Amino acid sequence: MASEIKIHFLGTSAQIPSADRNHTAMLLEYKGENILIDCGEGTQRQFRKARLNPCKVSKILITHWHGDHVFGLPGFLSTLSLSGYNKKLIIYGPKKTKVFVKELLNIFNFERNFEVEVEEVSGKFFETDEFFLSSEEMEHGIPTNAYSFVIKDRLRLDKKKIEKLKLPSGPFLKKLKEGKDILIDNKKYLSNSLTYLEKGKKISFILDTRFNKKIIPFVSDSDLLICESSYDSELEKQAEEHLHLTSAQSAEIAKKSNSKKLVLTHISQRYEKNAKKLLDESKKIFKNSFLAEDLQTIQI
Repeated sequence: MASEIKIHFLGTSAQIPSADRNHTAMLLEYKGENILIDCGEGTQRQFRKARLNPCKVSKILITHWHGDHVFGLPGFLSTLSLSGYNKKLIIYGPKKTKVFVKELLNIFNFERNFEVEVEEVSGKFFETDEFFLSSEEMEHGIPTNAYSFVIKDRLRLDKKKIEKLKLPSGPFLKKLKEGKDILIDNKKYLSNSLTYLEKGKKISFILDTRFNKKIIPFVSDSDLLICESSYDSELEKQAEEHLHLTSAQSAEIAKKSNSKKLVLTHISQRYEKNAKKLLDESKKIFKNSFLAEDLQTIQI
């Protein structure tokens, strides 16, 4: 079984926070990876409420530089410094991220005992043997990225068959996992008969964009699609004018991209008392839709 991925929703509001929804921030937790997606105002406090350790974060993905997605960044970095953070923190983002982070660090001149590295990214930008991160440019009036976290498909050994055959461990099994056949005592053992494919997983994050032709290919076959839903379909014209998505558009994206599960976030304060309207609208198009709530954790 693949290791579990956890998504912690630290903030799920749109431009103006409400009593129940903080500004946008999400934490993706996978094995030793803790990746923060956006850092809206109050994110450091949301970490405390969620009983999460901010010092475990090693990567921050910034979707764009509107205030409701980054106003929490100075405070978060300050908290890291005051908490004895001693790793290299990498901040990824769209164009101009290097300039903005440099200015931010100059303005908030706190004592910092850790290295901050900044990368402006497009396409696949980080990869290990097990997973990769990729980005795609969105349409929101300023440089804006969507992101995906993808665990790769992996060949796994069929332990029962291997134990039955009494095959030796070590380099022979390593070759089988690499898809190579092996020869032991002049007898050939086929990799495809002693291994099975464990399908990977894909999490996609679409924040703040109008509908555009890049979205569906980018999020295709997502196990979990987290998508902004700032408006209901009655306000589609306003959504287009403000370069945002409706909940119906988010559902159409999920359906046409063959995604398995959709979570609506970036909820406008206008729906503070009737957010269910967005969810009901989405479910009519894509049944497996859910509404994100602050401090909620989703595991896949």
